[in-house]
Amino acid sequence: MPFNLIKGTFHVVGYSPDGDSIRFQADDRSNWNLLDGPPVELNARNHAQLRIEAIDTLETHYQGQHQPLQLANKATHFLLNELGIKNVKFDNAGKVVSAHDSTRGYILSRKSEKYHRPVSFVFAGGAKEVDGAQIFLSPDRLMESMNYKSALAGLAYPTYYSGLFSDLREKITSAVARARKGHGKGIWLKDKTAKGFTVSSLASVTDEDVILPKLFRRIINFMGDGGNIDGFKDYLTANPDQVLELKTGHFTNLDTFVEVTGNNVKLTAKPEDLVFVEK
Repeated sequence: MPFNLIKGTFHVVGYSPDGDSIRFQADDRSNWNLLDGPPVELNARNHAQLRIEAIDTLETHYQGQHQPLQLANKATHFLLNELGIKNVKFDNAGKVVSAHDSTRGYILSRKSEKYHRPVSFVFAGGAKEVDGAQIFLSPDRLMESMNYKSALAGLAYPTYYSGLFSDLREKITSAVARARKGHGKGIWLKDKTAKGFTVSSLASVTDEDVILPKLFRRIINFMGDGGNIDGFKDYLTANPDQVLELKTGHFTNLDTFVEVTGNNVKLTAKPEDLVFVEK
């Protein structure tokens, strides 16, 4: 199934972008109607919030919390720099107060998700095809996308959802493998998702340990502003995230792969071996 090519501009002033989401204005607003799923939500400036497909970067702001900010901010700056957005100035709350944005680019998207965001492969610069064209995205062309580049730079975890074609998923996985190689770079120097991490307080996951953002979000959802990790496994069971384990071809839930021993938590499967079923 082809993707829809939508040309436009990227925008950050007045927003709080992070490493895997950014605002985008389509040249032709009617092109949003090409996407399957709920209607794309546009604000008063005709900007849509993109969800960048197949990757998940450390959270800079999630329910008032964040992950270790050095790497989280590095992913944001990498995205903006690669998109040609220069002279970005943030306020203390993480909102962009000034920047040379409105840079040209395009997205390839098939659908919007439940939060009305286009699920997108994101590209800087121009495309030779006409605006609104249907494109078959090859693994080679994927290498030009921010999705691939962020994974290759070691700044994004692979996080796959149903509907992502296997050849594109495998290309992102190859970028992750290259980023992990040797002693690793970026997040892979400090990642504790599989090694295990001790949740003695919220600060353990907000300021200290680098872990898969999806797991971080589930911990924040469970712990709120404090408390302890006791009962987290039961919480995951009661609030299931359905996944397909690629190695076995079996459908199960995320809690199957989360091990909790005392205050220690770890994921027993590699993120790239799981495909989450879109809710």
